[in-house]
Amino acid sequence: MTDEKINVWGARVHNLKNIDVEIPRNSLTVITGLSGSGKSSLAFDTIYAEGQRRYIETFSAYARNFLGGMERPDVDKITGLSPVISIEQKTTNKNPRSTVGTTTEIYDYLRLLYARAGIAYSYATGEEMVKYTEEDVLKMIHERYSGKPIYILAPLVRNRKGHYRELFESMRRKGYLYIRVDGELKEITRGMKTDRYKNHNIEVVVDKLKVQDKDDERLKKSVSSAMKQGDGLLMIMEKDTNEAKYYSKRLMCPTTGISYGDPAPNKFSFNSPEGACPKCKGLGYINEIDITKVMPDSGLSIRQGAIVPLGKYKNQMIFWQIESILEKYGFDLNAPVKDIPDEAMSEIMYGSMENVRIRKELVHTSSDYFVEFDGVVKYLRSVIENDDSASGQKWADQFQTVCQCPECKGQRLNRESLSYRIWDKNISEVADMDIDELKTWLIEAQKHLNERQRRIADEIIKEIITRIDFMLEVGLNYLSLNRQSATLSGGESQRIRLATQIGSQLVNVLYILDEPSIGLHQRDNDRLIKSLKELRDLGNTVIVVEHDKDMMLNADYIVDIGPKAGRKGGEVVFQGTPAEMLKTHTITAQYLNGEMSIEIPAKRREGNGKSITLHGASGNNLKNVDVDFPLGKLIVVTGVSGSGKSTLINETLQPILSQHFYRSLKKPMPYASIEGLEFVDKVVNVDQSPLGRTPRSNPATYTGVFSDIRSLFVNLPEAKIRGYKPGRFSFNVKGGRCEACGGNGYKTIEMRFLPDIMVPCEVCHGKRYNRETLEVRYKGKSIADVLDMTINQAVEFFENVPDILRKIKTIQDVGLGYIKLGQPSTTLSGGESQRVKLATELSKRDTGKTIYILDEPTTGLHFEDIRILMNVLQKLVDRGNTVIVIEHNLDVIKLADYIIDMGPEGGRNGGVVLSTGTPEEVAVSDKGFTPKFLKNELHITN
Repeated sequence: MTDEKINVWGARVHNLKNIDVEIPRNSLTVITGLSGSGKSSLAFDTIYAEGQRRYIETFSAYARNFLGGMERPDVDKITGLSPVISIEQKTTNKNPRSTVGTTTEIYDYLRLLYARAGIAYSYATGEEMVKYTEEDVLKMIHERYSGKPIYILAPLVRNRKGHYRELFESMRRKGYLYIRVDGELKEITRGMKTDRYKNHNIEVVVDKLKVQDKDDERLKKSVSSAMKQGDGLLMIMEKDTNEAKYYSKRLMCPTTGISYGDPAPNKFSFNSPEGACPKCKGLGYINEIDITKVMPDSGLSIRQGAIVPLGKYKNQMIFWQIESILEKYGFDLNAPVKDIPDEAMSEIMYGSMENVRIRKELVHTSSDYFVEFDGVVKYLRSVIENDDSASGQKWADQFQTVCQCPECKGQRLNRESLSYRIWDKNISEVADMDIDELKTWLIEAQKHLNERQRRIADEIIKEIITRIDFMLEVGLNYLSLNRQSATLSGGESQRIRLATQIGSQLVNVLYILDEPSIGLHQRDNDRLIKSLKELRDLGNTVIVVEHDKDMMLNADYIVDIGPKAGRKGGEVVFQGTPAEMLKTHTITAQYLNGEMSIEIPAKRREGNGKSITLHGASGNNLKNVDVDFPLGKLIVVTGVSGSGKSTLINETLQPILSQHFYRSLKKPMPYASIEGLEFVDKVVNVDQSPLGRTPRSNPATYTGVFSDIRSLFVNLPEAKIRGYKPGRFSFNVKGGRCEACGGNGYKTIEMRFLPDIMVPCEVCHGKRYNRETLEVRYKGKSIADVLDMTINQAVEFFENVPDILRKIKTIQDVGLGYIKLGQPSTTLSGGESQRVKLATELSKRDTGKTIYILDEPTTGLHFEDIRILMNVLQKLVDRGNTVIVIEHNLDVIKLADYIIDMGPEGGRNGGVVLSTGTPEEVAVSDKGFTPKFLKNELHITN
């Protein structure tokens, strides 16, 4: 029955060759195939794009008028389509205000819990806050002051500066006779005021009376009036003493009288002005001027430019001011900074207590004059605040360092919000727990709540635990709610959204996921597969673009796209069940059934005998570890998700090396010491970030081969006759490019609420250049034709041009022959971007003393692609270099010369080096989870 299936007829998006695909509904379907074969084109650019278009078509004509029309994917017909939800890796939120808690909505429930069941404590004394009704206050006055003369006071000003002349006059006109200013009772007089530069406490005397009868109407009216004047707060003072007691309708500290507003959920949000710390605006950190960056060389004098942001001496006011300060201490601008007393440098950096005298000869006046000097730091701060340009911010960043907010200690909330507690913990302390710990704490906390709290909290805690369980199912037990979304890997953010979707309990939805197994250890794979099956069993269809062997074998249905990549792909080479697939001979099937495999090396490399040793690494969850990195080997760092691999390599080792070789501004995580840096001469970090942020960036521009191609065209006879220069063949500068689209080849149509849409330029039809430029041809091809070639085509085309061939051949060698030379970098996957970077490094001359660092390079790679990539990495190591790879893929781990296994768990239970050595040595270890899987892979029986 067709309604039991999703049918795609005649799909021709990108490299798809008019294919027909049939996917069963309510199934877990895996779309697989080599990188670049057309998997994403089918899943995202065809099925998801059509689902999104149909959804927008359900809007009213008025709403569609704002959105514009979405272009229909190049497909004949799609039937059986449900509402579509796409869960991709690229949508990681880079906003520093987005956290795991806000993304999963768990933090929203936590805010509700604290607003309704939290107990407030005074941030001044730590006492529990109290709250009274007017009846309570009257009852307590009768109990404490019966038969005694008292003053009823209404607080008007609490610890604030000002002269308050208008306030006193206002009170006088209302008929009040007395006021208490800073503890002293005074009669209100016309023109009365206070010292405007001092902090004051002011209370108006509402009434003075003797407490008698319980039904005293005058007392009731006076208490009510005082509450009104004091905004819910009043004070009672015995006539012959000067001590006053506070009573409040609002939450109040019984000792100091500090009062809080009524708690509401937004009071516990760091994204709301109600709850955010006023110093850091809810970020938890601030940018501070770092004096060591402002004055890196104390051997220089100020005249020579010791204060870097000021530069060398100029005839300017700020240098005159500094010179005058130095004169007081008997120094001048020629003195090395190290010889100048600390008091003098403190005045220069942070300002002088008195005005600075500028000598008449410096400013060419008849007499000296005095100016206020705020210091270099304040001057720098004003420059930073007044210059919002990208270049200005980049200049400022070199003198700043990110540090924890001193007011909230990184907890993001104001002190009032942090004073609410449940079972002795505030909301920030709870959000700092990892998910495992949080679940345990919530269950235990329920037992310690009073009857009122329990009635409120039970339902909220049940909702939180339900959502936590979904996160545990997808292997995210090591994350905390306060973890910033920007620090998550693509796989982690994807699994968080997957957990959120399972929690939403939607049915009859089509989910499309892009490699959810990225960054997941083999141990956690089963939990992920179970979650996807759970999503299916709710009554949904789940399509996963994936290369993972376990995922394929557990699927209900497989669609294999191939046979190769790019122009040689785009066909359905198999569709059916995993059992049927194992009997076929597609490249994927051959790797699944064992006909093809990535061979284990006959022997492991010995290395060059030297090593880099890192001592006392303690960033994030690392437990003061000491690690050896033997040089001249392929090193693989592995371990369960969250065990500390990225912290050790990307946050500690790589920044140390980058600082040492390139004076990088990135600060490494804490460590004690490092040895062996003299044995290497450079570090190359080959990450998965995009090659460029705009579509103008492409593999040709990134690798530098575009400059060689332009030079080739400039030297052609036709170009010489016309007097063309290299800029003529660039689409980034005026001259040869199409000015209608500015050399983009397309025009961008803004979609308001949806991603922008690109349409080809109607003048150049996507070629980027004007007619005159395209008339210059090499071997019959224009510059636009060359950019439109795949790498494989370009290798044949430029076989007789050595400079160009060397650079593009390395891109082909890393398995990217199917991408185009001029393909916008924004359309490349993370794995493809990483391999273009690797190819760029390969085309350079290396010294054999380089360290290459790669983080999960198998992302988006088929078994065959992994084999090609690992051959390239092995060649790098054969030339004497060291390659460090963070990886979970067993096909990579088994090829290592040296393994560093981290664990045993993620988060607080990780951060330990469990075992090191060759794969064979690690496989027989009894620590952690990696040895068990590695033993099976290496076929070790004992």
